Amino acid sequence: MSDALALPPVETARPKYIGKPVQRLEDPRLLAGAGKYTADIQLDRMVHLAFVRADQAHATIRAIDTGAARAMRGVLAVLTAADLADIPDLVATSRMQTYHATRCPVLAREVVRHVGEPVAVVVAQDRYLAEDAAAAILVDYEPLPSAVDPEEALQPGAPLLHAEVPGNLVLEREFRTGEAAAAIEAAEHVVSGRFRLTRKSPLAIETRAYVADYDRGRDAITLYAATQIPGVVRDELSTLLGLPGNRLRVVAPDVGGGFGGKGSVYVEEVIVAALARRFERPVKYVGDRLEDLTSTSQGFDEVVDARLGFDGEGRFLGLEADVVGDIGAYSIYPWTAALEPVQVVSFLPGPYRIPAYRGRVRAACTPKPPTGPYRGVGRPMAVFALERLVDMAAARLALAPDEIRRRNMVRPEDFPYRIGSGIRWDRSGFIECLEAASRAADLTAFRARQAEARAQGRWLGIGFGSYAELTGIGSRIAVAPGMPINTGSETATVRIDATGAITATFATASHGQSLETTLAQIVAEELGVRPEAVTIIQGDTDATAHGTGTYASRSAVIGGGAAIRASRTLLGKVKAAAALLFGVDPDAVETGDGDIFVPGTNHRIDFRELARAVYSDMAALPHEARTVLEAQESFDPRLGTTTAATHVAEVEIDAETLAIRLTRFFVAEDCGRMINPLVVDGQVHGGVVQGIGVALHEELHFDETGQILSASLADYLVPTAAEVPSIEVQHLETELPANPGGFRGMGEGGTIGAPAAIANAVSDAVAHLGIAISVLPITPSKLARLLADQEKD
Repeated sequence: MSDALALPPVETARPKYIGKPVQRLEDPRLLAGAGKYTADIQLDRMVHLAFVRADQAHATIRAIDTGAARAMRGVLAVLTAADLADIPDLVATSRMQTYHATRCPVLAREVVRHVGEPVAVVVAQDRYLAEDAAAAILVDYEPLPSAVDPEEALQPGAPLLHAEVPGNLVLEREFRTGEAAAAIEAAEHVVSGRFRLTRKSPLAIETRAYVADYDRGRDAITLYAATQIPGVVRDELSTLLGLPGNRLRVVAPDVGGGFGGKGSVYVEEVIVAALARRFERPVKYVGDRLEDLTSTSQGFDEVVDARLGFDGEGRFLGLEADVVGDIGAYSIYPWTAALEPVQVVSFLPGPYRIPAYRGRVRAACTPKPPTGPYRGVGRPMAVFALERLVDMAAARLALAPDEIRRRNMVRPEDFPYRIGSGIRWDRSGFIECLEAASRAADLTAFRARQAEARAQGRWLGIGFGSYAELTGIGSRIAVAPGMPINTGSETATVRIDATGAITATFATASHGQSLETTLAQIVAEELGVRPEAVTIIQGDTDATAHGTGTYASRSAVIGGGAAIRASRTLLGKVKAAAALLFGVDPDAVETGDGDIFVPGTNHRIDFRELARAVYSDMAALPHEARTVLEAQESFDPRLGTTTAATHVAEVEIDAETLAIRLTRFFVAEDCGRMINPLVVDGQVHGGVVQGIGVALHEELHFDETGQILSASLADYLVPTAAEVPSIEVQHLETELPANPGGFRGMGEGGTIGAPAAIANAVSDAVAHLGIAISVLPITPSKLARLLADQEKD
């Protein structure tokens, strides 16, 4: 210690890491192929599962012949619903008055309700043997009538999918402010449309995968899962398997993407954990791509009938919409069937001042895989429908698309602003993003290029997509749908061990968001150390008492808020201990670059020396001053914070082939204080690419009996690098939100704004032909049909 105190005077300024493009701390591991995904886990005596899945959408199970499979080499067991009767059904509850819960058995019992539903499971020595045995199982089905179209499913007399869901209506809800119908009827102008986003698959590179390890001595289970929500999985497994949480550990190791599809509790992970306990040996299941497309939750699938009234100056007067959401066969746990369709009507008014609003939503059960979280949740559909109406209104009045938005957008002096559904927007860069996008679009120059191109037989189009989203949602909003879990808070624990090493623990579970880097940057800046000196532990339920995971653009806002609070508390302990060593007031102590010092003096030590003094050197500090260099703090933003953006898409359509090519994409967004610009850009780019898929490529097709027709990547198309243009991003920072870091969530925004911007661009490109876009994805074949229908008329 004396050597350290003899150093020359220190004037070190604390380096700043928040806002810096710190290279990802995950990269050395992942780029070198040293990551550890669930499928990589190999354990002694491990057995493997293969599921027999329904090839009928709605049918009675008359018999299951498992004899041949049981007799096959390497097969340990073949189980059906009767063999797992001790495991309760998954039931997603809600306090919404109109909500009807569904019961989802871990294996289909008596009736199957969608293609891909698991009917039986084979346990074998390896996956190949399990697959061979599963193929030998014969299931005798008696087909049942079904209503595949959600609007038909809601008609009187339609075949019921669940006896406990009257009329297949899982829920109905309405939001109302003012008299929208009267305002629209009295309006000088009205535009209306019927809009639809078809079903999508989250389609992460890594399919769902689970490995369960059983500890016979403790009667305890460790489940390694490719999941976004390890805490929710642990809590539900505790209920279903009758084990306390301290004997159930859920670990999300490296996860290869989620996009919402790994954000729910699935029957497969329940079965893997239960069978590990039953057979007292490790059990593994890794889904294949067919299973992923037929059993992982799916996204969107709503029809929106909407109309917008406005005056001769283009000012909006009233908006009303009727939404029918197809939620599939089951209400998914824990989010319920309300998650996607209710958010459509909740967010439909968007970033605009609309005095009167009525939004009604109905969610229907159909014999398809359940819908669940998907990047953007409800907002891509809401923004698509509203932004199409906004462009239609602009065309009616011959206004530029940016001008009509400028006349109606919530302005800085309007905040906080409550939209017709009750959602409250705090200050965000609504108008600033629009203005930046307008400058980038340069509509005057574009219209000249567009006219010149049309004269040459080329169709160019430009489209805007403006939106606002609520991010980092706190407990006051999270409990509003009546779900049985609190998703609105996060806890961080930051500690310095006896070697001076810093570890920060969270309940988050990264699946590509670079949380190891961004959370480390936050802790590093607050404590005064380098980011690489901070180890982030996440995705392990044994490390935290409670936490739900990573979804809904929450980790930077809520997890980052908890990190700041915990780091500041710990910094107080560091300064107090160092002050005693230096013989100064704690307020005189500063930290930076891994050092602890008093400016203008020769008092300087590093964190290792401080830890040695606190934990090991009995003579360094008085007994009563000794402490544990650890702090735990929680953060709950209560309401959340608003993120805003405007997207601009330019397209060119080949007049002969009708091929649609994106030629430019621009994003102006306000995500508050950026933690890491590299990460923010990566999230924006990735979200836009996913939105391109939503708008131009991806669609799950089902026939009239509920059979899926796009169950491979030959039929379900996703964008590749060839379909993605250069993406320009401009970041704006308006008034920072009132959370500890001034952060706004931004992980989903690209997918929210891109579909609407692209739809408007395609509509603009073909406007001279008298057609417009109301269904996404829009493909060359769909454009051809629209043109053919126009010629008939």
